[in-house]
Amino acid sequence: MTISRRHVENGGLLLFLAIATIALLLVVSGFVGALLSALLVALLFQPLFQRLLARWPDRRNMAAAVTMLIITVAVVIPALVIASMVVDQAAGVYVQMRSGQVDVAQYFRQVHDALPDRMQRLLDSSGFNTFERVQAKLSEAVGNSVSLIARQALSIGANAAAFLLAFGVALYVSFFLLRDGEQLGPAVVRALPLERPVAERLADKFVAVVRATIKGSGVVALVQGALGAITFAIVGLPAAMLWGLLMAIAALLPAVGPAIVWAPVAVYLLATGAIWQAVVVVASGVLVIGLADNILRPILVGRDTGIPDWLVLVTTLGGIELVGLAGIVVGPLAGALFITGWQILTEQREGAANPPSSDPG
Repeated sequence: MTISRRHVENGGLLLFLAIATIALLLVVSGFVGALLSALLVALLFQPLFQRLLARWPDRRNMAAAVTMLIITVAVVIPALVIASMVVDQAAGVYVQMRSGQVDVAQYFRQVHDALPDRMQRLLDSSGFNTFERVQAKLSEAVGNSVSLIARQALSIGANAAAFLLAFGVALYVSFFLLRDGEQLGPAVVRALPLERPVAERLADKFVAVVRATIKGSGVVALVQGALGAITFAIVGLPAAMLWGLLMAIAALLPAVGPAIVWAPVAVYLLATGAIWQAVVVVASGVLVIGLADNILRPILVGRDTGIPDWLVLVTTLGGIELVGLAGIVVGPLAGALFITGWQILTEQREGAANPPSSDPG
């Protein structure tokens, strides 16, 4: 069997593309986070750009620039201000924990002592062997969460130049992705080594999942975290914005939700005699924070992504462990593309096994 010249040339082209792709990934590896952020911004704010472009049909640069200005004023600047406040609170709590002024184990002991004797004995005789072990685990978990935020802040401060460079790259690339997205998207779809219907279906799923994850999970989580921070501030808890951030992170996880943060706080307030504060936290958690998801998600998410909740939970946790905070989007996206790819393969195999019968008449 002879190998045609065309096959050799095609093989050489594929090898060249593989080497060039790997080389490009290595070159831009330091800016993967910035490029991913730019892509997410372009996908999320493309409708806003299209509205501005409809007003200025012959001025794409102006429409993209105004879109970036709106993003900067409405999203970036408030996010930086809030982040700085959270970092200050996290650093303060971290210093207090290191100095012994804040003792999470002691707070947990107060809750334990306020419980009925039967429940105390049940806790002490559970699989944790000793109550002190529970205290140590809780202190370690809370301490790790707070210290992680503080360490990230110190890392950004120590590498301010690199952070500003990545931030500038993200904004710069976002501008061009917004302006040229209508041409870049179809060009990428045409270049994929897949049948056109398959490539278009995967591209549609990609866009749908990214937008649904950001709008349906990210925005809802931010709203729930903000409501939680306001609630904690009303009842007088210290570092309310820090607890709100932890609640927003918990809200990103299906089957977990912000209750994992506000429920223990309510129990602590109740056990320490802060009755009205506990009632406010529970009422806000159930009636305000809990309902925010049910009200906002159907409004923000235009269509179902087709991912089971259990898969969203697993892929989100795995994505965060693999690539950090970007895993909130990357994880569910990988799960959605996996399901869609297998659905397409199954449909093709069933179509090949059961071809449409022709009518002899």
